Order: sequence, then structure tokens, then C-alpha cells
Amino acid sequence: MQTILITGTSSGYGRATARHFHAQGWNVIATMRTPRPDVLPESDRLRVVALDVTEPESIAAALEAAGPVDALVNNAGVPSISVFENTSMGHVRDVFETNTFGVMATTQAVLRQFRERGSGVVVNVTSSVVLGHMPLSAVYKASKMAIEGFTSSLALELAPFGVRAKTVEPGACLTTNFAARATNGASVEGLVPEPYAEFAKKAMEAFAGQDVFTQESDVAETVWRAVHDTTGQLRFPAGPDAVQLAQAR
Repeated sequence: MQTILITGTSSGYGRATARHFHAQGWNVIATMRTPRPDVLPESDRLRVVALDVTEPESIAAALEAAGPVDALVNNAGVPSISVFENTSMGHVRDVFETNTFGVMATTQAVLRQFRERGSGVVVNVTSSVVLGHMPLSAVYKASKMAIEGFTSSLALELAPFGVRAKTVEPGACLTTNFAARATNGASVEGLVPEPYAEFAKKAMEAFAGQDVFTQESDVAETVWRAVHDTTGQLRFPAGPDAVQLAQAR
């Protein structure tokens, strides 16, 4: 029986992915900064483990608790919506600490066991923002684009050892409350400086007028495909809107 470790499973894509792999018979190590067994009830094949991807000691402790794993899904991330001119560099660093450096750190922590065993797969969850031109997302997109580049190079390094690396690119999902989390519940328009107000309004109207969205189950199923893929495919758009963007590109 195979074991998967998934980061950021307290809600959204991570929780859906943990449930999907558990339903398919895998052992699941569901990690989150503050463990909440009520979100994912533990069983003989599902354990909830504390993991903060920005803390090396936390990563090491979580992997020790998990034991050998066959797959790592780097799903933990923080959202960000802002006008870059008005964005503090402190916020930029916070976003990169989780979305970029956290992914790199957890990945590095599993590679030795994968290489020595001659098998294993790393799936990095990025975003459909890497597929198109998205306003108000310069910092977030930069953090995810970095992981796209990281993964494409990493895949080449790992291939000789039988280890695979993939990215999953989810579209926009209404149930994950991305905008509310990115703005701490405030309206996007209320956080935008006046010179950008009209631009931001049009951008949000265009988003609201989108006719297709991604479901959490779309991402879980796409992660499943990525974990099992042996064709050499690197990138996996998840959700109909992400697929449309990938095809247009």
C-alpha cells in the first residue's frame, strides 16, 4: 500500500486531495500548520500531522512522523491580490516563503529517500495564473511561476533515478474563498489605491463574469493523474477554465 504526504490539507484542494487518495486505498499523511482532526477524521490509513512549510524543524519532524512516503504533494500556499505599487516587500517575502521556498524545502527533504529507493513523485500545485495574463496578481503569479521553473528543471535532475516531478495548475474555484483569504475579508476594491480603482473594478467584473470555474474535485482528480503519470508529461491544468487557458496558450 502506497503512502502520500500532502501539505495544506485543512481546506480546499488539499483536503479534497487527501480524501480522494484515501478513498482510493492509499495511506494519507495529511499535514497542516495546526492539526484539525475534525476536518479530516483520522483512521488507520489517514493521519493528520503538524507541518509548517516555512519552518525546517517542522518539516523534519513531520517527515519523521510520516515514515517512508511514495509521493509528496506540495499544496500549501497563501493567496495574494494586490496592486504591486502598493504592496509591501514584507508581504512579498511572506508569499514567497510559503509558495516558493516552502515548496522547495519540503521537496528537498524527501528527495534522498526517493533517489535511494529509485522511485517517488513530487507534485507541486501552482495555479492557472501561470497560464494567462492575470491582473492584481503580480506577487502571487511570480511565486507560482518560480515553482513552474523549479519543477521543470528538477524533473530532469530526478529522471535518471526513477523519480518524477510534476505541476498541477488549478483554475479559479469559488469554494476556496481565495479573494477573501487574500484580503482578510475586505473587498478588493477597498484595498486598491484610487489611481487603480477603475482598473481593479473592471478586472473583478471580468472575473465575476467568467462562465466556467474549477471544482475542488477537479484538482484532486488531476493530482491523482499526475501522481500516476509515467508519460513524461510535466504540467497538468486542473479544471475547465485552466484547461481553456492552457489550450489558448
